[in-house]
Order: sequence, then C-alpha cells, then structure tokens
Amino acid sequence: MVEIRYKPIGMIHTPFEDTKNIPIQPSAAKGITGIIEIYPEYAKGLKDLDGFSHILLIYHFHLSEGFHLEVRPFLDENKRGVFSTRAPRRPNNIGISVVKLVRIEKNILHFENADMVNNTPLLDIKPFIPDMNPNDTVKTGWLTEVKHKMSYHKSDRRFDNDV
Repeated sequence: MVEIRYKPIGMIHTPFEDTKNIPIQPSAAKGITGIIEIYPEYAKGLKDLDGFSHILLIYHFHLSEGFHLEVRPFLDENKRGVFSTRAPRRPNNIGISVVKLVRIEKNILHFENADMVNNTPLLDIKPFIPDMNPNDTVKTGWLTEVKHKMSYHKSDRRFDNDV
C-alpha cells in the first residue's frame, strides 16, 4: 500500500486547550471564534477567499492515535461503523468543519464556529458553496433521532487516546 503524506499549510488556534468539553460540531459552536495562521509560503493562495462567507477546513486530528472500525459516537451509546460517524479516531485522522469566515488580515483568517483543539494542523481550505452540494433529499442515518442534541452536547473525551 502506498503511503500518503501531507504537509500542513497552517495552524488553527482556538480557545480549547484539550478535548474536554469541545463542541462536537460547528453547529454546536456558534459564535466561538478562532484564527488560522497560514504559513507565509501559502499566503498567496488566500487571494479572493474573502468573497466567501463560509469555508471548509480540512485538518489533522493531531491528538488522535489509533482507531477502531466500530465506535460509540457522541450522541449515541450504540456501536457504529466509524465511517458512519465523524469520530476523530479514524484510519487517517482527517477532520472537516464548515466555519464562518469573518475576515482575513494578510495570512491570518478570523472565523466563527470553532470546534477543534488549539494548535490543530490545517491541511487545506476550500470555499463552501451550497450550490455545489447535493440539494436533493438528504438522509442522516442513525443521527435522525439524536441530531437535535448536537447544539448542547460537548465532547466527553471518549475518543482520547488514554480512554
């Protein structure tokens, strides 16, 4: 199997120093601010990004080691396949969040709805464009019954490496 390596393009800074009590999704992190420091060699890539209200952040779950193919996700006590969840302990430890872009100052992006740990390595940024996402009926699987809990449920450290 071919090994794939990524180099961070920047660092995400948030108020969360560890994984305890972090909002479990951006929708539960309304108003929580963060900044992204884009490394100088990638700063030119920010050109024209200020015209978008929301961006998709792709990052590395740097505190997560190992994985299980079945997990008990937040909002549920049943074991689920890891690919039917957004659990951080995954085969490739890649996270995604759609956040609100507030402003850009040179190589610093200010954003809202932060749901990641401070000093999270950023792998990529893409503009969020609703028209490019499916607009037909979306099914939410096992989350249908519990997604209303997302706005107040916080991380309980169930995915920490020592738990």
